[in-house]
Amino acid sequence: MAEHPGVLLDRRSIRLDARAADKAEAIRRCGQALVEAGAVAPAYVTSMLERERSVSTYVGEGVAIPHGTLAGKAAVYRDALSFLRLSAKVDWDGFPVTVCIGIAAIGDSHVDILAELAQILLEPARAAGLRAVTDPDEVLRLLQPSHEDATA
Repeated sequence: MAEHPGVLLDRRSIRLDARAADKAEAIRRCGQALVEAGAVAPAYVTSMLERERSVSTYVGEGVAIPHGTLAGKAAVYRDALSFLRLSAKVDWDGFPVTVCIGIAAIGDSHVDILAELAQILLEPARAAGLRAVTDPDEVLRLLQPSHEDATA
């Protein structure tokens, strides 16, 4: 599969049936997936944990979107997402989470990424699909914007 600028989620960043004892471990696993995909330096994972200490990244529908601090952007090589489907619910500030979508972004592009994810999560069928997904291709399909650009 060829990479192109619009691709944020690389197959290497998808983890199905991931295990995490708690929120911090889930965040570390999201960050590690970004590191392994070559999108961020290891320091970005620490930045993701720092962000979570200041504000929860739980967004509803059993989904959290951990991302780094402003200072953490220095450790980002390219915009990217990671996807973890947890085999057991993790307590996220009192909410059960089974899907973590890690975000790495250069500059202010994280705002667009967050808006796109919010649109996806507003569709209950897609959010339910993310919680139940068992195939990486299905993850890629579910996280595609519904209004795809027709540019070649």
